[in-house]
Amino acid sequence: MLSAFKRYDKKEILARTHLRRYETKLGEIILSDAANDLEKVIGETAAKYILFGIPEDIGVKANLGKGGADSAWFPFLESFLNIQSNDFLSGQNIFLAGHFDFSDAEKLINVNAATDDERITAYRSLVSRMDDSVEELVKIIVQNEKIPVIIGGGHNNAYPAIKGAAKGLYKAEMVPLAQINCVNLDAHTDYRPIEGRHSGNAFRYADEDGYLNKYCIVGVHENYLQQNVWIDIVNNPFIDFISYEDIFIHEKRNFIQAVAHATGFTEDNYTGVELDLDSIENVLSSASTPCGITPLHARQYLNFAAVDSKIAYLHICEGGTKSDNNETSFSTGKLISYLVSDFIKAHQRIKSS
Repeated sequence: MLSAFKRYDKKEILARTHLRRYETKLGEIILSDAANDLEKVIGETAAKYILFGIPEDIGVKANLGKGGADSAWFPFLESFLNIQSNDFLSGQNIFLAGHFDFSDAEKLINVNAATDDERITAYRSLVSRMDDSVEELVKIIVQNEKIPVIIGGGHNNAYPAIKGAAKGLYKAEMVPLAQINCVNLDAHTDYRPIEGRHSGNAFRYADEDGYLNKYCIVGVHENYLQQNVWIDIVNNPFIDFISYEDIFIHEKRNFIQAVAHATGFTEDNYTGVELDLDSIENVLSSASTPCGITPLHARQYLNFAAVDSKIAYLHICEGGTKSDNNETSFSTGKLISYLVSDFIKAHQRIKSS
C-alpha cells in the first residue's frame, strides 16, 4: 500500500540544504533512512516527530475546488531544512520520511475521463485509494508512539490521519477504542455530506465511520457554513465551533480564549491538530480569503494546542505556491516552516518539563 511513497536518503536532503561555514542547518542534523524497511526504521528511530508530505490537489479538485495544494511540500522542505539547528530546535528529534506521489494516477484520470462528471467521479474514487495509503503510514507511526507531522495536500487527508491515528493508538493500547478527537483552525467545517471522498467531507467520513469522537473548529466563516451542516452540528453534542465573526467581529471571546475552548472541549482524549491554510488572510490556497486570521494567530494556535492537548498528529494543509490559474506565492513554504517549528518546539518543551 506504500508503493506511492517516495523516501529520502541523506544525500537528497543535503542537496536541498544550503551549507554555510560556522552554521548548522536543520538538514544537516535531521534523521533519515531510505535503505531499510520503513516500519522497522520508524520503530527504531530516536526521533519523536515523523515528518512526511502529501503533495496532491486531487481531493480539492474532487470538491470542485481550485488546484494548487500539490505545490507547497517542496518549497516548505527547502525552507525547513535550511533553518538553524540550535538549542531552540534541533533536527535530532525529527525524522524526515519522504512524500506520497499520486501524480501518475491523476494523469490517467485526466487522459481517460471524457467529461467533467466522469473526472470528478474518478477523482473521488482515487481519494479513497489515497486514504488507504496515508492511513497505513499514520498508523505505523502512531502505534510506535511517534507523532506524525503531515504536510498536505488537501484537507481530504484529515480522514486517513484520524483513522490511522485512532487505529495506531488502539493497537498500542493507549486508548480503549479506536477513536480520537480533533481541533481544526479553518474557515470551513469540512463536514459536507457523504457524496464520495473529497477535501470538504473528511470529518464527516471520520465521524460516520466511528473514528472521530469530538471535533471543534476555530474560525469558521459564517458566510461559508452550509445550513444543513449547521443543523447537523447544532444537533451533535460532540461537535462545536467558534466562528470568525464571534471572535473578531462580535468579540464574544478573543482568539486565545477560542483556542482554549477548543482544546478544553477535546481534552479527554488524544487529539489531532489540524490547520487549514485557507483560514489565514491572503495565503494562496484553493479558497484564499482576503479576510482571515493572521500568520501570528496561526503560530499562536499551534503553540497553544501543542502544549494543551494530548497530541495524536499535526496536519497542515491546503496551502500552495502556485495555483491552476497561475497565481503564485513565494512565502507559503516559509510560513509552513514557521508553523511546524513552532509546534515541535512547544511540544518538546512540555514533554521535557
